[in-house]
Amino acid sequence: MTDITAEELRERMDKGEKLHIIDVRELWEYEEYNIGGKLIPLGDLQGKIDELDDLHHEEVIVHCKAGARSAAAKAFMVQNGFTNVRNLLGGIQAIQALN
Repeated sequence: MTDITAEELRERMDKGEKLHIIDVRELWEYEEYNIGGKLIPLGDLQGKIDELDDLHHEEVIVHCKAGARSAAAKAFMVQNGFTNVRNLLGGIQAIQALN
């Protein structure tokens, strides 16, 4: 389960791939700028993990602002049986840097 770069993610989004993206930032951060992922703040992830049951064997991309919170989210998800979780290296900041 290698992590994903902003370049790879942008390329796949530009191709119109259907991606499972989870944004683990806070609501105010999401409202400021987002790439369309499902918002589940890191602090809420434990209580909402059941909402993601159908993604246990799908590729799931997690991101936050810079990569630390999403790394924690990835570790938590892997501990809970998710088999293909990828952290966006550099977070949303890396995506914004491509613009």
